[in-house]
Amino acid sequence: MLRKYHIIEGKLVENGEEQASVFVYINPDQTERNYLIDQVQIDEHTLNSAMDPDELGRLEFENSHAALIIKRPKRYSSADNFLFKISSVGLFLFPDKIIIVMSEEAVLFDGRTFTRLHSIRDLLLKIIFRCIQHFEEHLNVVSKISDELEQEINTALTNKDLLSMFNLEKSLVFYLKAISSNGRVIEKLKITTAKISLDSEENEFLEDVIIENSQCYEEANTYSQVLSSMMDAWVSLVNNNLNIRIKTLTILSICIMLPTLIVSLFSMNVPLPLKQEGTLISFWIVSGLAVLSVVVILLLRRYRKW
Repeated sequence: MLRKYHIIEGKLVENGEEQASVFVYINPDQTERNYLIDQVQIDEHTLNSAMDPDELGRLEFENSHAALIIKRPKRYSSADNFLFKISSVGLFLFPDKIIIVMSEEAVLFDGRTFTRLHSIRDLLLKIIFRCIQHFEEHLNVVSKISDELEQEINTALTNKDLLSMFNLEKSLVFYLKAISSNGRVIEKLKITTAKISLDSEENEFLEDVIIENSQCYEEANTYSQVLSSMMDAWVSLVNNNLNIRIKTLTILSICIMLPTLIVSLFSMNVPLPLKQEGTLISFWIVSGLAVLSVVVILLLRRYRKW
């Protein structure tokens, strides 16, 4: 699907005209891909990379354009079970236009960031900036979800809650990798500003983008470390509770086995040093020994803190 925009009075306006300066391709079909490769001269590998979620971000310069692959958070679905994924966006900057390629439809031009556009280069920088802000918004969501899961785990620990926390921890690893990849692209963009003819105002905004990405990385790294520490603590807690239960079951097993052993010894078909006819004293002596063995085990458990 193709959408066309013009920059009019500092804003993006979708008009569908052939002479538009902003072209957004969403999951392009084979005909559109052939056009981009053959007519626009976009490298086929770079075009495929723009729709590959596992592709690392990069910046390359071709004869007629600059090609950027940046990372952004993928739109979350309830079927993902708290696993936040990453998608790629291809930005192809020409002297008179910019082509944006995405694998799925997503909101790119939302927020106040796009209310004051001066040029397609300014649009390029603000798209990168908005992707960073999307990461920050998702990190806030991850933080809130982890707090809710923490309360549930403290109330009643279940495998489902633990798996959800593992997915959140895995998501933060993906986010750290993606944000770091974007950081390398931005740093290279800063070094090569002359090749894309950024003016002083755009250079200043690029500095803001670098700072914002650095802060985003630090935030994601902090959340990742906290969540990792919490997971280690919960795993230790689960193991400790398991050991306590095993120890309790062992004590109970001993308390059952000793009386059984005593009763078994006195129940064998052999002569016993107790009177066996006309009295119940033998029964009570055997029962008392069995009870005494249980009491001894419980006392040892209490004073030795088994």
